[in-house]
Amino acid sequence: MNIYDVSEHAHVSIATVSRVINGNPNVSEKTRKRVLAVMEELGYTPNVFARSLGLNTMKTIGIMCADSSDPWLAEAIYYLEKELRSNGYDSILCCSGYLPETKKKYLELLRSKRVDAIILAGSHYIEAKAKDNAYLLEAARDIPIMMVNGCLEGEQIYSTVCDDHAAVYDAASKLFHSGRSSVLYLYSGNSYSNLRKLSGYRAAVSDAGFMLREELMMQCRKDLDESMERLKLLSRSGIHFDAVLAAEDILAVGAVKYADQAGLKIPEDLTVIGYNNSILSRCTTPEITSVDNKVEALCTTTVNTLMKVLDGGNVPAKTMITPELIKRGTTNF
Repeated sequence: MNIYDVSEHAHVSIATVSRVINGNPNVSEKTRKRVLAVMEELGYTPNVFARSLGLNTMKTIGIMCADSSDPWLAEAIYYLEKELRSNGYDSILCCSGYLPETKKKYLELLRSKRVDAIILAGSHYIEAKAKDNAYLLEAARDIPIMMVNGCLEGEQIYSTVCDDHAAVYDAASKLFHSGRSSVLYLYSGNSYSNLRKLSGYRAAVSDAGFMLREELMMQCRKDLDESMERLKLLSRSGIHFDAVLAAEDILAVGAVKYADQAGLKIPEDLTVIGYNNSILSRCTTPEITSVDNKVEALCTTTVNTLMKVLDGGNVPAKTMITPELIKRGTTNF
């Protein structure tokens, strides 16, 4: 028998069972009695290893990410685990995917493991509708929730974010000031980070005195071949662009491949800027100018903040990291 069986038989969430086990007061007496009765009926004994040693912690942190094959997320996980180890904490990693129901499932799984806190890596955990974020707010009543490059206001929720709006605004403004007039913006979704980047692009276009053109804001999957084909299709349709600003390095790689096949010189005919300053930005010829959103700083700051929270310290709910544009061969400003 496990906590899932208790949850099913008592007709309550795993989180509620966890709160009953941990003596959390945010459970009605009626529900508490029902859960305890089911536990007795099933013969379920919760893991009290930490309590038996007189400890208040399992020295374990849960980490969630949507997709560990994503280069940025893989790097983030590396830095998070490294920093946690240096502070004497183990970690449990769950790759939740992007669907809301699986995100909730894995968050509940980590809570059932009695982790001391949960770190959410990436901005895909912030949903557009407030009701879809309710499960995070509920979880934060019991344990700290740390967000890496995502932001949600709530008690015991702490965010460390890169200033994506400013980063894209600065990159686009440099392109306009260097004489480019038709900057195509490529992005991969509507996460918190992507929306901040898009707002930076829109603001830069407006401040540069150009009309905002929907055809120059293109969404496509994080796939270099798809981004290359989308640029080919755009060019064949007669839409002119003299620069590509991509929200991901992999999309910028597709732009470089497009230029090569189209016979365009980089950076003379087409300038390209990527985002994340990942290894992909150094795998093309010429190498790609890219925004460094400081993934290591984001992760180390997140863990340092968490350690202060666990020690009962007073820390800010939101910490902003300043990005940096790394200039390489795909730009000439």
